[in-house]
Amino acid sequence: MPTPTKRQRATGRVTLNDVAHAAGVSPITVSRALRGERAVAPDLVERVRAASDRLGYVPDPAARALASQRSNHVAILIPKLSNTLFVDLLDAAQQTLRAGGYQALIGVTHYDEAQEEQLLREQLMHRPAGLLITGWNHSPTARTLMARSQAPCVHLMDLPRHGEAGPAHCVGFSQAEAGAALTRHLLGQGRQRIAFAGAQLDPRVMQRLYGWRSALQEAGLYEPTLEWLNPASSSLALGAVMFEQIMGQRPAVDAIFFCNDDLAQGALLAALRLGIRVPERVAIAGFNDLPGSDQMLPSLTTVRTPRAQIGEVGANMLLALMRGQQPAQACVDLGFEIVGRHSS
Repeated sequence: MPTPTKRQRATGRVTLNDVAHAAGVSPITVSRALRGERAVAPDLVERVRAASDRLGYVPDPAARALASQRSNHVAILIPKLSNTLFVDLLDAAQQTLRAGGYQALIGVTHYDEAQEEQLLREQLMHRPAGLLITGWNHSPTARTLMARSQAPCVHLMDLPRHGEAGPAHCVGFSQAEAGAALTRHLLGQGRQRIAFAGAQLDPRVMQRLYGWRSALQEAGLYEPTLEWLNPASSSLALGAVMFEQIMGQRPAVDAIFFCNDDLAQGALLAALRLGIRVPERVAIAGFNDLPGSDQMLPSLTTVRTPRAQIGEVGANMLLALMRGQQPAQACVDLGFEIVGRHSS
């Protein structure tokens, strides 16, 4: 019977060295094989996994982090899990990271700077190999925490506007240009008094507002009274309330650009209940092309955003950075698509 190692006698825990001995390979090969790195030959991966299963080996992430100064975890911060937008992004990013041998540590900030700072402190204690962060408008404290961690970081969803100093690495699209493009689409259909209805009022919503405002200013049609902003969370119920307010207080409005599809969906339901014809009386448009928008009556005009692709491309960029490689592009613009349907 093989003599147990000193560590086995002390803890009873099967070690990485035990697996390496059983598989006839080096400990570093075991580590790489179990992380799923593609550089390891398939036959070696099979031997390592067979030995690991036979011995009942469970990797110790704390020991790995101490040995390498980094874990095999990637910290991902998103604003909300209840929003399909971020669920799609997270799902794609997580699958890509897993294929690269990394696991996700997920944090939800709820659009709160203090929560984001606390989550960063907690996750950086685990010495993550990298960071995927939604947006790039962060508090000075959050920026300091990310910089001092020295972990590679990729920012998702946003791109810096022209002339602005943005993050070193990012994947997304221009929220401002998307807002301007949807507004121009409505202008092109003959709409003259286009209101903007925004909720949550996070940096991405404010960039869409900026795009809407710029497009109307170019057309000589901007009026401050056409802005309807509410800091409450975006929802169908809020969309219905905002629609009733706008139509009641600004009856000359002939189109409403809602900053998110759930608001616009709520507005369409309110219009149906109130007998206000869409788009004959007023056009309605949303943003993000969320599930159900194509099934509304009438179907919703919106902006289709590449959130799953952002998660995948962002995760692949981070994998390259964690391997010491420089991606071909530091900031990747994946664009957007105007989807014209029957509500406008």
